[in-house]
Amino acid sequence: MSRTVWTVIGVIVAVIVAWFLVDVLFSLLWFIGKLAIVAVVAVVVFFALRYFVRRPDEQKSIER
Repeated sequence: MSRTVWTVIGVIVAVIVAWFLVDVLFSLLWFIGKLAIVAVVAVVVFFALRYFVRRPDEQKSIER
């Protein structure tokens, strides 16, 4: 009887720990994915700003 109780308690603790670990893992993966998307958008915005802010004489030399 005592062994069955400890088995049930062990299963409950294992599920709680697994739930916590999966939650942390998904939070970390979401953060990494979001960071990658922000990096790509930042690079696109940087080059767009660089294109629109350059001086007219620089635009002529590029068009040639």
